[in-house]
Amino acid sequence: MNRRLFLGWLGAVSIIVPYAGKAAAMGLFDSEKTAAKKSVFPFQLSKEEWHKQLTSQQYNVMREAGTERSGTSPLNKEKRDGSYHCVGCDNHLFSSDHKFDSGTGWPSFWQPARPEAIGMSVDQKLFYARTEEHCSNCGSHLGHIFDDGPQPTGKRHCINGVALLFKLQSA
Repeated sequence: MNRRLFLGWLGAVSIIVPYAGKAAAMGLFDSEKTAAKKSVFPFQLSKEEWHKQLTSQQYNVMREAGTERSGTSPLNKEKRDGSYHCVGCDNHLFSSDHKFDSGTGWPSFWQPARPEAIGMSVDQKLFYARTEEHCSNCGSHLGHIFDDGPQPTGKRHCINGVALLFKLQSA
């Protein structure tokens, strides 16, 4: 078995398919070869710059596609009006108008603030395909999307709270 197939089988390789961009696959990447290094995203930093800007937990989640422990984000209980932005680049990702309590332990939204704010890729790390979400501006991993959310979309954007910056709506 060649190395790429073996890594794909282990789930270390994902195929990038942008949510609101080109429908064709743009290439393969893993945690050492992120899409941001392939000049796919407008906002880019070096690995060293990302390490300086993010906490170790944020780096693990956002740049290495890790996951925060369920129920640990203070944003789970955030009920105020406001907007949710990418910690990495301040891209406006979600609105409090679209947030709901999914009972999963992660902040959940039924749609993004703008369709072009979120990118998607196929994630097979658990030996089955899931749809991973990333920031369309910097490529940072945010979480996953599932088809068990509320209407009107039926979607659940299950997002790592450490990847989000909440901004209170001004009165």
